[in-house]
Amino acid sequence: MENEAEKRWGFEVKKELNRAREAEVAALRYASVSLMESVDKNDPRPVIPLGHGDPAAFPCFRTAAVAEDAIVDSVRSSMFNCYAPMFGLPLARRAVAEYLNRDLPYKLSADDIYITLGCMEAVEIILTVITRLGAANILLPRPGWPFYESFAKRNHLEVRHFDLLPERGWEVDLEAVEALADENTAAIVIINPCNPCGNVLTYQHLQKIAETARKLGILVIADEVYGHLAFGSTPYIPMGVFGSIVPVITLGSISKRWIVPGWRFGWLATNDPNGVLQKSGIVGSIKACLGVRSGPSTLIQGAVPQILEKTDEEYFSKIIGLLRETADICYDKIKEIPCITRPNKPEGSMFIMVKLNPSLLEGINSDMEFAVQLAKEESVIVLPGIIVGMENWLRITFAIDPSALEDGLDRMKAFYYRHARQEALNL
Repeated sequence: MENEAEKRWGFEVKKELNRAREAEVAALRYASVSLMESVDKNDPRPVIPLGHGDPAAFPCFRTAAVAEDAIVDSVRSSMFNCYAPMFGLPLARRAVAEYLNRDLPYKLSADDIYITLGCMEAVEIILTVITRLGAANILLPRPGWPFYESFAKRNHLEVRHFDLLPERGWEVDLEAVEALADENTAAIVIINPCNPCGNVLTYQHLQKIAETARKLGILVIADEVYGHLAFGSTPYIPMGVFGSIVPVITLGSISKRWIVPGWRFGWLATNDPNGVLQKSGIVGSIKACLGVRSGPSTLIQGAVPQILEKTDEEYFSKIIGLLRETADICYDKIKEIPCITRPNKPEGSMFIMVKLNPSLLEGINSDMEFAVQLAKEESVIVLPGIIVGMENWLRITFAIDPSALEDGLDRMKAFYYRHARQEALNL
């Protein structure tokens, strides 16, 4: 019998093949794991999570009672214990179509809706579809949600980044988009309201994006998981409004607006009144991809019509008011931290992007070093900007309990004064 140390197994990870994938996720793993590992376990203070978008951990962000009751009703009905059709239960697809139709100048049908396991699966499905059609590249925003790039590279899809411009309220650099695109470009991703920037794009700018995409012959992937979470002067407009100009694939979920990310119910919607996605093969490929996976729990799907139809404006107003309050707290208190500047006040989603000036700090030379040291000394977690494509920036979430937010930002202020260079203090 051969020595176990010398035995070669067919299921061993091929290091040279795995190296690229490890590189893709290394930064994310470092941020999500190493930052928490940096926290001093002997610090009696609670950890303040300013680095992720899950307000469900805080009682003040509890979901609507209607949503909770809908789940109970779904379970007790005994109607949703079977497997669901591969594209989702018809009643769930119909409910999502009716929900989206409230904001559109044309009507979607249940056949335009595909139920997914949260918005993340919708992202994976559409990027897989684009790859199968033989596309060579896709345009992604910088800064942006990093999992788009991870999924794209996993599917051997080239990524080209266009900038979001802080000096213009994080608008898309449309001149750069036109310069980046070529005959092998399939799509552009637009995240609105924006994670990580906290901006909400205007009707006029969204229309320009649609017209640019039409000119380039590419479709728009509209990530609207933060849809309707707009609390500033700019109203939320879904990209599907411009579906007659350019085909739009809308990705969404109940995770953020209803504060239930753990329920894992999302959708992919084809906004295509001119039938372009059908003719091009996109719709057929979406169906093929969805045919080899299982969707969300049927209990959740059975509850969705009641959730979407019966949640009242009082609940939504409460959540919007709370986000507006915490956004104001965040924006105002960051002003007290000299090494951080705020280019724009957030108007939507749950985040703000702020610029870090490491030159004002002793022994800290980057956003990653800042985040690690802050976690170690103050038990405060922020997301280094390098993770979302912007070195020496930070993404901060304000969707937490207001008192915890104030505590976390006070700790950041104390951290600055403890590490500030003497010449910075003399300014």
